[in-house]
Amino acid sequence: MNRTLGCCYYPEHWPEEVWAEDARRMVEAGLTWVRIGEFAWSRLEPEPGRLDWGWLDRAIDILGAAGLRVVLGTPTATPPRWMLTRHPDMLAVDAEGRPRRFGSRRHYCFSHPGYIEECRRIVTLLADRYGRHPHLAAWQTDNEYGCHDTVLSYSDAAREAFRDWLRARYPGGGNDGDIAALNAAWGNVFWSMEYGDFDEIDLPNLTVTEPNPAHALAFRRFASDRVAAFNRAQVEIIRARSDAPIVHNYMGRETAFDHFALGADLDIASWDSYPLGFLEDRAGASAERQLRYMRQGDPDFQAFHHDLYRAVGRGRWWVMEQQPGPVNWAPYNPAPLPGMVRLWTWEAFAHGAEAVLYFRWRQAPFAQEQMHAGLLRPDSADAPALAEARAVAGELAEAGAVAPVQAPVALIFDYASSWAWEVQPHGAGLSYFGLVLDHYRALRRLGLSVDVLPPDAFLDGYRMVLAPGLILMDEALKDRLAACGAEVLVGPRAACRGPDMGIPLPLPPALPGLDATVTRVESLRPDAPVPLSGGGALTGWREDLAGAAEVVLSDEGGGPVARRSGGLTYMGGWGDAAALARLVRGMAERAGVPVRDLPPGVRVRETGAERFWFNHGPESVDCDIGMLPPAAVVREGL
Repeated sequence: MNRTLGCCYYPEHWPEEVWAEDARRMVEAGLTWVRIGEFAWSRLEPEPGRLDWGWLDRAIDILGAAGLRVVLGTPTATPPRWMLTRHPDMLAVDAEGRPRRFGSRRHYCFSHPGYIEECRRIVTLLADRYGRHPHLAAWQTDNEYGCHDTVLSYSDAAREAFRDWLRARYPGGGNDGDIAALNAAWGNVFWSMEYGDFDEIDLPNLTVTEPNPAHALAFRRFASDRVAAFNRAQVEIIRARSDAPIVHNYMGRETAFDHFALGADLDIASWDSYPLGFLEDRAGASAERQLRYMRQGDPDFQAFHHDLYRAVGRGRWWVMEQQPGPVNWAPYNPAPLPGMVRLWTWEAFAHGAEAVLYFRWRQAPFAQEQMHAGLLRPDSADAPALAEARAVAGELAEAGAVAPVQAPVALIFDYASSWAWEVQPHGAGLSYFGLVLDHYRALRRLGLSVDVLPPDAFLDGYRMVLAPGLILMDEALKDRLAACGAEVLVGPRAACRGPDMGIPLPLPPALPGLDATVTRVESLRPDAPVPLSGGGALTGWREDLAGAAEVVLSDEGGGPVARRSGGLTYMGGWGDAAALARLVRGMAERAGVPVRDLPPGVRVRETGAERFWFNHGPESVDCDIGMLPPAAVVREGL
């Protein structure tokens, strides 16, 4: 698959007389793809039932005639104002009972049947009109599911749909489900929380203290299923009318729904990469780290998502929105270091991206995103990123096709375990995503390429497999980990809850072939780490481990922290960078996987044909291939 570039464009924002010139300049810059339409419902249907296709017809024809391939978005993330008049109860409701009102975007509840039908209607009209259009090359469904915390809705529509979902999850002899089975599974005898009927079950918000964790986890499972069903309704309509591939643009650090489940209905996964915005907003970086990388972005955050969405797309993935300059939405919005837009683009290609599209073509002079840079300034002059995009386009002309290859290391990521951590973190600031990212960092600091996998993936051929923090582990996954033949690392909190958040017996982790049992857990204050003998410490989480398995790590008092039997290691705590480095290095040595001691900010990624070196740091560094200046990208043939 060849590597290509593109941009996001909003013809409805600009006078029609500039469209052809914009298209010409896009092609001249080396762009191939152009995404349009995902926010245009009010222009497509200004009044209920009155459709205006003319402007979109002309835009697609102009862009396509210039040689661009069109990605057409369904406009369901931004229902027009008249939609709320027609369906006044369609708004999502937050956990405090407040409606998410009109005036920005994503103002809908995934469970509202009336709005779902409106979405089916507009998507059907779009697909009927453009499904076989010669310039339409791909579809995007909606836009950024989950953005602005919009997966969990506490509306009346969600309450009714949740009750029906529970009836199906706990079926009885009739159509009403088995309420006794639900009460038993949830442990509702505690605090007299037993229900007599499914219609008595409310949503897990506005309770006096925390809701039952089983109730909260069930609601998160339900909400994830609603997102997948909402997306599937659009996919089914498009597939019946078009052969073009279908994609959705996911987000960074968005775990409120199962991306693997939704991705199973799509052809390509994509995500929206904003390295500087994420550094401030989502990467979990310390103040020192934010300062060091404020113009480059975290060295591992984007790469982790590249690897994650490669798995979600089953090998096919894009960056649908790549940051080209300062954004508008983070606490602080610095400009990128010169060369970083090029580096971010090549980093995506190094991790297997087929296409990188920059957001956006021209900076908007109005509304919420007017402070968000584009490839052009609002006056249509070149913005700094356009030169870097042109440079990548020229380099791509000399580069070969993407050559994917299985990495030596697998890292398992599970959305349901993330929900379980959110429901029961047991310590302020602890998160599943943060734990997984720490393990990913440890691998990357040693120069290792990584495949992120879903929990049901095959593990054949991997020499190292890491599965940190999997609160929810079925027996099949335990058996696969024990039998895969790789060096395997699991824990902390492995298999510590059943599907309804109960503590299982025998006590966890109950892994085949590993004589180790977690007998007690504690969360640690940030200012009270537990030092380890030989270096490193536990931060945030600690477990007491009984059993006869070999002690791999211990605290300074001799207490076991990690135990191993054969190739299976259990880590009973949240290791800091030094502790995780010791664990990962030891696994790599036993597995025969070579490692590198990389300078700070330098990362390596290997494909089937190339090795890429990236310097994310603000200074030049000396490494195995010589001196790397800031924002450097070096490609080696393999």
